[in-house]
Amino acid sequence: MATGTKTQKSWCLYLIECRNGALYAGITNDLAARYAAHVEGSGARYTRANPPRRLVGSKAYPDRSSASCAEAAIKRLPKARKIPYLIGDVEQPG
Repeated sequence: MATGTKTQKSWCLYLIECRNGALYAGITNDLAARYAAHVEGSGARYTRANPPRRLVGSKAYPDRSSASCAEAAIKRLPKARKIPYLIGDVEQPG
């Protein structure tokens, strides 16, 4: 049996624009697989009902906890402030 450290994936917050114009935020440690799941209709309930148009972007975080905090913060923002928050053009809410 091999010993050593586990390979640790970083987590990311991502934003998807849905066909209805809404922005969907989520977190994952495998963005390509998670986005593919949304596109295939096996992702979140919301994106099954409102399929993705495009991946707007993502932002990396060192762990799941910080990604979850960022997800909660972005979900509290109005739509107009979500993309600037994701790309770091606005101060993050406390």
